[in-house]
Amino acid sequence: MACQARLDTVPYVGLPNVPYSQCEEWCKAGTALGITDLDVCSIAWNNPVPWRKIAGDFGEGAIMEQWAGYVLVLGFGVFFSIVTTIMVKLEQIYGGLVISSEHFNTAGRNIKTGLTAAVIVSQWTWAATLLQSSNVASQYGLSGPFWYAAGATVQILLFGILAIEIKKKAPNMHTFLEMIDVRWGKQAHMTFLFFGICTNLIVTGMLLQGGAAVVNAASGMHIIAANFLIPVGVILYTWFGGLKATFLASYIHTSVIMICLVVFITYVYAVPGDIECTSATTKQCNALGSAALLWERLRFLNYLPAKTDQGIPVNSTYTMPFPDGAYVPTADDPGPGAWAPLEYVKEDYHHGPVNGNRGGSYLTMLSEGGLSFGVVNIVGNFGTVFVDQSYWQSAIAARPSSAHRGYLLGGLVWFTIPMSLATALGLSSLALNVKMPADEAGAGLAPPAAAIVLLGQGGGIMIIIMLFMAITSTGSAECIAVASLFAYDIFRKYIKPDCTGAELLKVSRLVVIGYGVVCGLFGYFLYGVGVGLGWVYNFMGTMIGSAVIPVSCCLCTRYMTKNGAIMGAWGGQILALITWISVASTRCSDGSDPDDFVASNDYPTCETGALDVNTLGNMNAQTAGSLVALCVSGIIAFVVAAIEYKSGKEQPFEWETMREGIKRVEQVKDELPEFEMTAEYLDPAAKYVFKYGVGYSVFLIFIWPLAVIAWGVFDKANYTLWASIAYCWGYIGSLVIVVLPVYESWGSLKNVLTCTKPAPEAKE
Repeated sequence: MACQARLDTVPYVGLPNVPYSQCEEWCKAGTALGITDLDVCSIAWNNPVPWRKIAGDFGEGAIMEQWAGYVLVLGFGVFFSIVTTIMVKLEQIYGGLVISSEHFNTAGRNIKTGLTAAVIVSQWTWAATLLQSSNVASQYGLSGPFWYAAGATVQILLFGILAIEIKKKAPNMHTFLEMIDVRWGKQAHMTFLFFGICTNLIVTGMLLQGGAAVVNAASGMHIIAANFLIPVGVILYTWFGGLKATFLASYIHTSVIMICLVVFITYVYAVPGDIECTSATTKQCNALGSAALLWERLRFLNYLPAKTDQGIPVNSTYTMPFPDGAYVPTADDPGPGAWAPLEYVKEDYHHGPVNGNRGGSYLTMLSEGGLSFGVVNIVGNFGTVFVDQSYWQSAIAARPSSAHRGYLLGGLVWFTIPMSLATALGLSSLALNVKMPADEAGAGLAPPAAAIVLLGQGGGIMIIIMLFMAITSTGSAECIAVASLFAYDIFRKYIKPDCTGAELLKVSRLVVIGYGVVCGLFGYFLYGVGVGLGWVYNFMGTMIGSAVIPVSCCLCTRYMTKNGAIMGAWGGQILALITWISVASTRCSDGSDPDDFVASNDYPTCETGALDVNTLGNMNAQTAGSLVALCVSGIIAFVVAAIEYKSGKEQPFEWETMREGIKRVEQVKDELPEFEMTAEYLDPAAKYVFKYGVGYSVFLIFIWPLAVIAWGVFDKANYTLWASIAYCWGYIGSLVIVVLPVYESWGSLKNVLTCTKPAPEAKE
């Protein structure tokens, strides 16, 4: 073992804060744990790595000057606004594009497979995708990233079924509320308008929460300022180009995110760093370089005893209290660097077993907390896909030959972002022994912390760039979604039914600006009440999950009535909220379950009955609320519908009514081959997407996790296989999503590059 060579060296060669006796104890433990490659004495485990100090610490723990944060937020916003606007303008000149209200909200209904998939990846890559996925990795180990990825991929795969149904049954629709209005009338329309707007607000709130927290941590920019400034760039290019500008920007954003992802997973699994962890030096090792070393670090981390409030390890003879500082490496001297005085508390440590995990290990899929999160994730994300107008809008914009393939490809590529990134950076934030209290992890700071320790300040900046790409692309999609709802389902429906296309375009653009302001105010509200990104993410299923089944039934079955849909949505939500609050009232005041309560200075005993941010954010409470929302709403809806059909009050719906009932304001002919809209083409496409959408979903949610249960706590070989799958998936997904849209649109790109205006009959 590498540490034994260190001990055998005379004189002893060790880190300044790892004495010989401590190294000897750790080395014996490492040998017993089967650690062969890692020199466990090359890391000062008692001194968690202060990642902010490594990045420079520009006051208040920031990693860059405050002015740099403002330049980054506003500069990137303006830059992408200019680039996207130029791209739309070039398409107007060389592609014959005309920005009408129809095109502003549907992008011409002619988007190809590659761009559709890139847009899905971009829209589904929230701030939470990059941040919360790594947070659950730091909480539950490797099961967290898997359940985040799998639990939020199935909705995209299954939504592909609805994407084809739109082409078959509602080819003229602009919003999902139009089909609800035609089928069920005003009361249902108003009901699901409420759920739709709630969904958009929740998604946007999470985007701003995650973005503002990271920008604040990185530069010291005030969170309130970040909440209002981040949407500025989004408003600019969305206002000008509408949905097509959003799609073009989404491709750029997706490409940047995937390139950064490849860099990070390569650094974690393939780059050993300046100081390798397998040799005896006096310098701290803050590198990885292989899945085997990551496994050994996590294995040893679980061995180390947890800390008490006084810093003394639990059940250990080792009595050293919290250290008073750490050696901080710098760019010029990667190791040990200067001694920095630091204050430690027990929350800065991740030592010891994980409650609810098999063997207390981070390296297992048998995790109670991970499974509970998976349930919340699956249920909650059904709401944020099936009740979010932006996903319906993407399906509307896709051409019939691309809709089903685009959603399947987009879902499978998106899977790699939380799976590969969080498996790498989320677990690295643990393995690198980063100073990361739970509140920082909950705010989404695990990825920048790990990135900074691995790559220095540049790693943190890359995370901010990825985050900004995610926020702006999804934010733009949400802006267009809300603009469409207001234009078609409020202005056209209730204010001016005979409006012109020009009036709808004006309303859409005004709403884009107004919603940008509302976004900032809502982000400020969430900041004011003190709820974090993870809290809101877990809560969304309770709030909007009850609308999923009624909305899906509107397009998938003739046997759902107006009263069934309305009562299912409202009844499911009310019962979900009651369940959530009831379970929360039985949790300890620190937010933990009574069985898992650990006394501390702030919470010496488990007191129940309180309803606050801590108890209402309890995972079991939010799991219960989410399950009731999704399941009970469906039961209510089908029972009411069955009673009405049995009594003869309702008759099965005729799909022709929907096809004929939704009208376009501007009768613009879609530039599509006529055969793509025929039943002969769409019926096989529907069978294809059903077979593969359901098949992939069953594989991800049931077959894959069941197959690895027998692995128990992963040994080194099993974890290396797991990491290799995530690594390869990341590379392949990145290559496909970056190259395919360019390949499919090469004709249009060639026209732009050669300044060739196509003949009218050749326009795409």
